[in-house]
Amino acid sequence: MIIPIRCWSCGKPIGHLWEEYVDKVNAGEDRKKILDSLKVERYCCRAMMLGHVDLIDTTAQFKKF
Repeated sequence: MIIPIRCWSCGKPIGHLWEEYVDKVNAGEDRKKILDSLKVERYCCRAMMLGHVDLIDTTAQFKKF
C-alpha cells in the first residue's frame, strides 16, 4: 500500500525518503544514483525501495464497509 516507515529487516527509517525517491525517478534519473544520493546503502533497504509498488490509489477506488 504505502512504503513502510522502517525497513523490515534492519529497522532503518526509510519512509521519509519515499517522496524524494519517486520525484527523482519520475524526472528520469538512474535509480542506483538516487539511492546512493539518499544514503540508502544496505541491500535490504534498497530492495524495499526498489520493490515497492504503490497501490494506495488503486485501493482507494473501492467502497469501504
